[in-house]
Amino acid sequence: MLQNAFVNRSEPPADEELTAALGASRALWDRVVRELGEAHGTDAGAWGSSSAKLGWSLRVRRGKRIIVYLSPGAGRFLASFALGDRAVHAAGDSALPDRVLDLIAGARRYAEGTAVRIEVASPEEVDAVLGVAALKVAY
Repeated sequence: MLQNAFVNRSEPPADEELTAALGASRALWDRVVRELGEAHGTDAGAWGSSSAKLGWSLRVRRGKRIIVYLSPGAGRFLASFALGDRAVHAAGDSALPDRVLDLIAGARRYAEGTAVRIEVASPEEVDAVLGVAALKVAY
């Protein structure tokens, strides 16, 4: 799994630190945040950390509901979802690519939902994140 770029820190990263960590993937990060806001009315997110060992993630919300956690790494980032049963079931009828459907089918189920994690370093992965986010919002 991708190592978070901001472990063992007491403060969230500044914008320039995020850009330095993500490199060229910063444009993909910004696209995810922007397009989620445009399509689903999410906010720009708030940084959070549940543990210094895990680092910081941007929690993109729609109202009080977290849609996706974006965790920065070196040159890429991780988009993490907790999908409910209805969203997991609806994925089979969606237009998501087979590789994403395989991720969902093989994901571990927790009390909070099925943990789907997509590592993002290309525009195709951004499309996958946006597709899974649409399921999360709908269900």
